[in-house]
Amino acid sequence: MNFMIPKNYKFKPKLFGLIDYQTAILNGVWAVILYSLMNALIHTLTTKIYIFIGGYLPFLLFSIVGIGHENIVSVVIYIFKFYTKQNLYLYKK
Repeated sequence: MNFMIPKNYKFKPKLFGLIDYQTAILNGVWAVILYSLMNALIHTLTTKIYIFIGGYLPFLLFSIVGIGHENIVSVVIYIFKFYTKQNLYLYKK
């Protein structure tokens, strides 16, 4: 069975159909950083769970929903470029 895909269709491979792989890797890195910080600083299990959920869940939801259907990596790059080059203006007519 062959399927025809239009030429203007943007094909992005996604993990479980929700997030692209670049964002999933960033989420994994954030989870590892948060987990290692909690293991070094906190000793009770319930506090670790609460802080991990409170620190990771908003980041995960923001990366799934995004801003204007952009992934979180693109948004972070845009914000970084804006703060480093604030006097650069782009005008399109």
